[in-house]
Order: sequence, then structure tokens, then C-alpha cells
Amino acid sequence: MTEFAKYVSYFIIGGTLVSVSTYLGSHGKGFLAALASTLPVISGVTFILIYFNAGDSPTVSFAKNLIWLSPPWFVYVGTMIAMVPKLGFWPAYALAIGLYVVGVGVTRLFIH
Repeated sequence: MTEFAKYVSYFIIGGTLVSVSTYLGSHGKGFLAALASTLPVISGVTFILIYFNAGDSPTVSFAKNLIWLSPPWFVYVGTMIAMVPKLGFWPAYALAIGLYVVGVGVTRLFIH
């Protein structure tokens, strides 16, 4: 498989997962949409692809960094839960993304 074909297949897999989550969420199935979004399918496929392309060490590094990035992700989701009803979607989303980016920056300083 060519390098280009690999990345096209990665794009199709990711796009399919986003489409399934969006479909479920827009049809009032929030739990199933959240489940589809958080199933370790994307990270699982990423584990497999990193392993096949680079081996053990980069796979373990990816896994460790997923754990380190969990706290900023919880802040992101918590901000959406708390702020969408108060600020509306777009301001809450901007705040959540901003806090996530700051959290990632702080995490990066902490782990290095």
C-alpha cells in the first residue's frame, strides 16, 4: 500500500467514526453518540498503525501521552457541560478549547 493510500484509509476510518457519532447525537441518542466517540476505536487503530509502522517504543510513548492528556480533556468536556447552558454553544466551545490548549501547555511543561 502506498503512503498516500495509507493516509486516505486513515481519513476514511476517522471520518466514518465522526459521522456515526454525529448521526447518533443528532437523533437524540446522546449516550450512544458519546459511546461511539469514546470507544477506543480511533486510539486502537492508531496503536495498531503506530506499532506496524514504528514498533513498540513509539506505541508505548503514544499510550503514555494519551494518559497525560486526559486531565485537559476532562476540563474541556466539563466546560462544555457547565457553560453551554450559560453562554451558548459557540462561546462555551471557544472557552473549552482555550482551556484545553492551556491545559495541554501546562501538562507539557509538567512532563518535560
